[in-house]
Amino acid sequence: MVKSNNSLRRMVYASMFGALTAAGSLITIPMQPVPITLQTLFTGLAGVLLGGYAGALSQVVYVLLGVIGLPVFSGGKAGLGTLMGPTGGYLIGFIVAAYVIGKMVEAKKEPGLAWLGLSLVVGNLVIYTLGVAQLSLVAHLSIPKALLAGVVPFLVGDVLKLVATALIGLKLRNQVKI
Repeated sequence: MVKSNNSLRRMVYASMFGALTAAGSLITIPMQPVPITLQTLFTGLAGVLLGGYAGALSQVVYVLLGVIGLPVFSGGKAGLGTLMGPTGGYLIGFIVAAYVIGKMVEAKKEPGLAWLGLSLVVGNLVIYTLGVAQLSLVAHLSIPKALLAGVVPFLVGDVLKLVATALIGLKLRNQVKI
């Protein structure tokens, strides 16, 4: 019974963080070709609080909601075309990043603020890497141009989101039981 209860709890939390990531996409500062949103904050929190597997699952839920047509991607976009478009690599990056962040956090018995911060930085690098790779391929940009368009404008905001995520995660990690 305990195993079943934990599985249900994991699915509920994964669904909740998928919904939170969708809500984070609604808070948008439009920029081209990649807007600024709060999605990465919730992706990071999913990894920190849920661990690798459930954190990644939460982002799979989010991406699948968008692929089936719900307007949950930034700017109210939806559909497979968005996933295959210039910003799709960032969306796939959310899944991989939540997994990596979660696994890094799980590797420590009592991760402190510095470890959470490092985990979040590594996760953000995963998002940037996959995002820039797809942006470069789809938009026919060189890697340096894709970095200038898809990373540089977001560095200050992402650092602020990473700090907020680490602090929130540190505060809530003992409240969320998976």
